[in-house]
Amino acid sequence: MKTLLLTAALLSVSASAVAEKIAVVGGKVFTGTAQGTLESATVLIDNHKVVSVANGTTVPAGYTVIDATGKYVTPGLVGAYTQLGLVEVGMSAGTVDSAVTALPVSTTGAAYDVSYAVNPDSTLMAVSRVEGITSAATTISKTDYLFHGQGAVITLGGDAQPVLKPRAFVAVNVGNAGVDDVGGSRAALWVMLENAIVEAQEAPKTLSATTEWHGINSRLDVKALKPVLNGDAPLLIHADRAADIRQVIAFKQRHPTIHVVLVKGMEGWRVADELAAAKIPVIIDPEFNLPGGFDQMGATLANAARLHKAGVTVAIGMETHNIRLATQHAGNAVAHGLPHDAALAALTVNPAKILGMSETIGSLSKGARADLVIWSGDPLEVTEAAETVLINGKVVEHTSRQIKLQQRYQEFADAPRASQYIR
Repeated sequence: MKTLLLTAALLSVSASAVAEKIAVVGGKVFTGTAQGTLESATVLIDNHKVVSVANGTTVPAGYTVIDATGKYVTPGLVGAYTQLGLVEVGMSAGTVDSAVTALPVSTTGAAYDVSYAVNPDSTLMAVSRVEGITSAATTISKTDYLFHGQGAVITLGGDAQPVLKPRAFVAVNVGNAGVDDVGGSRAALWVMLENAIVEAQEAPKTLSATTEWHGINSRLDVKALKPVLNGDAPLLIHADRAADIRQVIAFKQRHPTIHVVLVKGMEGWRVADELAAAKIPVIIDPEFNLPGGFDQMGATLANAARLHKAGVTVAIGMETHNIRLATQHAGNAVAHGLPHDAALAALTVNPAKILGMSETIGSLSKGARADLVIWSGDPLEVTEAAETVLINGKVVEHTSRQIKLQQRYQEFADAPRASQYIR
């Protein structure tokens, strides 16, 4: 486990760094913009937003200075596809908001809206935050229906109202897991998906409670799908095997106005050129190199590199409980051919673009939220760590349940009363 402690110098400013004007000075800054990476730069923050990023260490009067000399500075990382805030213990006997069972309000699952369910006090928020994750896409992982509802983009800053963008996307799984929920065969799932989309396209603009309606979608499902149809909200489609991904590409060709995003895509490298030509971005966990099923036989650690080389926009990081390991996974992708700056973009600006949030999160651009991380060194090296995390222009407490437990039991082990067996 990484040692995540603020340096003495940063501890001295953390209390005052909640001031509205902050200057992060002297770090190697990955901007996530056309500026690229600046070797020694200053990031100015005012009123919770990025004011400027420029070479040099000149700081205007009135700014609280955080010295980042010799360190890396990046935008806050964006968890590209998670269930953060919806699940604490997946096998809990209590309520798990990442799973939905059948209800009369929906007949295809599109209507479900996770923005009502996000728990900002989930312990996973802090566990992820201390590793540099400052925002995330979160959505349902399991329904009894075709769609996995409407996902949201959330901040991990501990806000009482953490949702930055409700109803940000709709998700569907056309792989083995999705097929099991919808007819048990791709022959059924794809017919249902196509009909659900066409039906929503042809439905009246407004479906009131008194409007006669006999569709496979409920009225609320149709309402949820309308932003997808006009490209205002992306449709995130899970698929792993090459044959399924080709069906996703064909779906995009039939519905060019829909902003299709491939999720997981273990065999995406096999159809990389086709994905690039169709302008379909991919959200992947590049760590998978062993098949977890017959639709993942082509899994490889080179997936991210091959997709990027073909011109596909790649975002990294999917798993909820271990989204904190996203930088390690990105580093392994670099070891297998993904360019370093492309890996950083895959953790920041690329997921922000996919989610329609590029002006708000994922980059250190003028006017963006001041979500920023100062790293002890190269963030893609497993020996380095996030030392300071700013969310919305404020230094957040650098602790978590895991850190507190480690400290508690380390102190107990070091105490004179400790058992000789505790080391």
